[in-house]
Amino acid sequence: MSRIGGLLLAMVIAIPTAGVVFLLYKNELGRLRDAASRGGVVANLDIGPIEYADIGVGTALLSIHGAGGGFDQGLANAADLVGEGFRIIAPSRFGYLRTPVPQDTSPAAQADAHAALLSKLDVPKAMVVGVSAGARSAVELALRHPDKVTALILIVPGLYSPTNPVSIEASRGNKFAFWVVNAGGDFAWWATEKIAPSVLIRFLGVPPALVAAAPRAERDRVMSIVKSVEPLSLRFPGINIDSTPALHELPLEVITAPTLIISARDDLFDTLPAAEFAAAKIPGAKLVVYDTGGHLLVGQQQDVRMAVRTFLAGAGLIPSSDVPRQ
Repeated sequence: MSRIGGLLLAMVIAIPTAGVVFLLYKNELGRLRDAASRGGVVANLDIGPIEYADIGVGTALLSIHGAGGGFDQGLANAADLVGEGFRIIAPSRFGYLRTPVPQDTSPAAQADAHAALLSKLDVPKAMVVGVSAGARSAVELALRHPDKVTALILIVPGLYSPTNPVSIEASRGNKFAFWVVNAGGDFAWWATEKIAPSVLIRFLGVPPALVAAAPRAERDRVMSIVKSVEPLSLRFPGINIDSTPALHELPLEVITAPTLIISARDDLFDTLPAAEFAAAKIPGAKLVVYDTGGHLLVGQQQDVRMAVRTFLAGAGLIPSSDVPRQ
């Protein structure tokens, strides 16, 4: 067969294949967009519109998501960390899903929005869980509105550290993932998830080998988090805010809420120095550090839930009978 004939044959094969792939992408993206539009409502506050979900019955818990999230990630985080028995209030932070980007995007302004949402929902105070970049506004909430925070739980916190700033590895794969995010590329993220998921796993702060060696349920959990970033274009404005934080030292020593901080030594975002710094500054803070787990605390879910429940029981916020036995 001539070179031109071979090229034409390759094109004949490739064009239908590309069409099928694009159709799969469009169908899945449509389902993801539909899912992201359901489950949340928008509260029109003086500070601006804030999307949130409010589910469950029990003691109020404000679940503040990390980068790449939204109210849906906040609900999933709460389910993983505390389980049932709580009223979960999960806002979409600035720039995520249906919460627009205001003029002031600082963690302090976001904390004021959290406080306004709690007031709108007639919730006088709540336990507050801040995950990753969500820890920034969680801490500001405890500083600016201490009367609204009964307990503060910071998971792999993307906070200020005087020695080791929280950052992501400058690997070739992460540079590609940064390009995908900066382009707001829905198809690029979707295709990478299908073809090279380890690239996105590393981009989310987890050693891929750790996930590969994990049980199937844990691998599925990690991939569900990877998929939860889609559609990327609906979360890109918030990711952009989280990617350029102007972090500075805060007066953590005045925080009065009982505080639990959890991190891992192999977190590729290097949140451990920030976690240790915050734990040393916040009076009475309890620090839990795992040797492995990465930024998503892979393989540590049962221990993390035990640590959170034990902490809440110790603070008198849940009955000791609600702490699962090992």
